[in-house]
Amino acid sequence: MTPYSSIFLRKVLVADAVISGITGLALLVGAGPLEELFAVPAALLRVTGLILIPFAAIVLFFSTEISHSRVWAVITVNAAWVAASVLVLFSGWIQPNAFGIAFVLGQALVVAVLTELQFAGLRRTTAAA
Repeated sequence: MTPYSSIFLRKVLVADAVISGITGLALLVGAGPLEELFAVPAALLRVTGLILIPFAAIVLFFSTEISHSRVWAVITVNAAWVAASVLVLFSGWIQPNAFGIAFVLGQALVVAVLTELQFAGLRRTTAAA
């Protein structure tokens, strides 16, 4: 990878890791109050937090030595996360209020943007190679 592409991808991966880690901790620690705010079950918020924390650690590790396969793995997981976020809203499995819907869609949008930036960075490295 070219140095610029590596720097760009590293920054995007670190941003993904930091955002995922902070969100995971917030969901894990604040599941009770967030359940009341979003009308989303606290158990789901806690499990989501428990998933995000190791994901954040893995993405941060991947940012230390970037490879195409690692970036593709993150892109794939992020794309699945976005799809699952939208699916959970339309499945009827949960009944979030307006704040809950906004939170689920908002975090899905952030993940989608990060995913697109990761994909763009990967395209740059492929073009540069």
